[in-house]
Order: sequence, then structure tokens, then C-alpha cells
Amino acid sequence: MSPLRIAMLAHSTNPRGGVVHALELAEALHAQGQRVTLIAAAEHGKAFFRKTFCATQLLTLPVLSGDLSTQVEQRIRAYVEYFSRPDTPRYDIYHAQDAISGCALAMLSERGILPGFVRTVHHLDTFGAADLAAWQARSFREARQVLCVSRHWREKLADEHGINAIEINNGVDTRRFHPTAQPEDESLRSRLGLNRSGPLFLAVGGIEARKNTLRIFHSFLDVLKNQPQAQLLIAGGASLLDHSGYRQAFDDAVKNSGIAEGPDQPLVISGPLPDAAMPSLFRLADALVFPSLQEGFGLVVLEAIVSGTPVIVSRRPPFSEYLQEHDCVWTDPEERLAIAAAMKQAIGDFPRQRLAATASRLASEFSWETSARTHLKIYQSIINPRGNTHA
Repeated sequence: MSPLRIAMLAHSTNPRGGVVHALELAEALHAQGQRVTLIAAAEHGKAFFRKTFCATQLLTLPVLSGDLSTQVEQRIRAYVEYFSRPDTPRYDIYHAQDAISGCALAMLSERGILPGFVRTVHHLDTFGAADLAAWQARSFREARQVLCVSRHWREKLADEHGINAIEINNGVDTRRFHPTAQPEDESLRSRLGLNRSGPLFLAVGGIEARKNTLRIFHSFLDVLKNQPQAQLLIAGGASLLDHSGYRQAFDDAVKNSGIAEGPDQPLVISGPLPDAAMPSLFRLADALVFPSLQEGFGLVVLEAIVSGTPVIVSRRPPFSEYLQEHDCVWTDPEERLAIAAAMKQAIGDFPRQRLAATASRLASEFSWETSARTHLKIYQSIINPRGNTHA
């Protein structure tokens, strides 16, 4: 059987969940002998957040300007123009991991330039702008096949949009994420100023409403009363969406609290970090605080657990789909005091000795190799619906 030519599309080069999924899946398919090209639109000078082991193609964007709708339209146009060119390579499978590239593939399919596409829905955003909402909907409604990384989103697509999606699994790379301390761990601790004598709480995803960062901060203030040397590190935050209003509310809360922010202070806001730093970051943390209000899956939860770090998560899907009762510390993401209690439990009586068994089970359930094999079966069923051999 000849290898498939697969175009794997991501909305950007930033280390967001959907982009990480696209990159890891592309590499896993490449390792299984498929001819994969990872394609993303990017501003001049930008590259993927880490080195890739498959072919890549970056579509250079013009200097973006205007509001969010205008910038999204510019990104959609970059994909449409690229695939409309006569010299652009052709693929057997076009797979969009986001609404931007998915909408572009829908336009190209309508024009007869492409034969159709696959769309993975990680989660759906709520937009006030009608054009953004329409582009998101088109990106999955016109796909030949829709995939989801959780049962929760598969059911929402069925109930609210009449879409019959296939649930596929995420993965975690245990070669990178593991509990064994490495020399670079302490270098990162020093560089970020994580030198206080109390517990280190890690929040990943930047300062966004969906990530519940403001409640995490208020909960941390409660923890500080009994753990005055504790630290909260907020990492990440590379996003195409505008979170400035929420960020202003967060900054106001920090100012009103009177606590200091910066290296060796109670609050450290690192912003996006190199991908190579993430394994060390999980090992340094005493707990990952991840009480999200909405998630597609939560890859960082898997990465933290296999790194030997307790996790605090919302008692709601998708976490409740793949985590068992004693795998983590559950909390109500709508209640500040509940999050604070979970943070105290994570550094207190949480049975850390169980993490190794939990990590082993999750690593076997969620591997990129398995995900790639599942995707290949889906791709083949699209190309050869009657089971004919691909040529």
C-alpha cells in the first residue's frame, strides 16, 4: 500500500492544544511511513514552537491589521490563495485542526479545487461577531468527516448541529514528559525565579476567561494565608483571540491584592515559554491548577500526570471522561473557595504514590502511535469507501 499524502493544517505555529495535536499527530503519521506536510499560516519570521520531524510549509502572512474578524479573514485568505496556486502540491487527505484552516478548505472544496476535507473539532468558541460564528460553523458543517477528541464535544456536535463526528484519542509523549529530574530543571527554576521555599502552583494557558485564571489567582490568595512562601506561576498565553478585557480585570485584581509579581515573588507571569522548558516546568511544580471552564481535552493534564505532578481539574467533561476519581483533585471551577481547597489538598493529603500507576494507565490509553493508526483507518475509509486498495 502506497503511503498517503496528507496535508495537516493548523491555524498558527503557537503552542496551543490544537496546534500541538496537529504537530504530534503529523509526526506520528510520518513515523508510520506516511507523507505528511504540516501547514500553518504565520507572521514573517515565525516558526513552529519546536523543531518538527516531518515536512512543514509556512504560509507567510502580511502584516495583520484591523479587528479580529479582519485578521481571521486574512488568515483564511492565506490558505485559500496557497492551495489555489497551480504549483501547490496535491494531497490525498486535507485535514484541518481548526476553524480558520477548515473554513478555507470548505471554500476551496466548494470551488472544486479540493476533493473535500477532514476537520477535527477540539472545542467550539462562542463569538459575538456573526462572521466569526459563521466561519466556525462552516468549517465543520462542510467537512466530509468530523473528528473530536472527547465524547463531550462529539455529543454537542450531534445535539446542536446534527453532525455525526468520530471520537479519536489524543496522546502524550512519555519520552519527553516523565518524573525523572534533569539538570535543566534547576536552571529553569533559577531563570524564572521560582526560588521561594513554599509550594509552586502552575497554571498553563495564559490569562484567559476560559482558563479561569482570575479565579485561580483569587484562590491562590486564600492559599497564601497558610502558605506565605507559596508561588503561582502562570505560563503560556499565545493566542489569536483578544483577551485584553479579561487581562485588564486580572491586572486590576493583582494590583488590589497588594502582592508582588515577578521573579522570586508570590506571582510569576512568564508568558509563552519554549516548548523544551515544559517537561521541566511540570517536574518543578507541586501541582498543576487547571480548573478550566471549557476545554477541548486538556493535553497539559496528561503531560503533568506522567511527569509525576498532581493535577487539579474541573469536575466536568472532558476531564471526567478520562480521569478516574483518585487520579486527580477534582473541584468546582465556579467556586473560588473550592479551587483553594483543592490547591491545599494537592499539596497536602493527595496520594502522590498513586501517580505512577495513573501515569502508566493513561500513557497506554493515550498514545500518538495509536492515534495515528486510528486516523489512517479513517483516511482510508474516506479515500476508498468500498475498501479498494489505495494507489
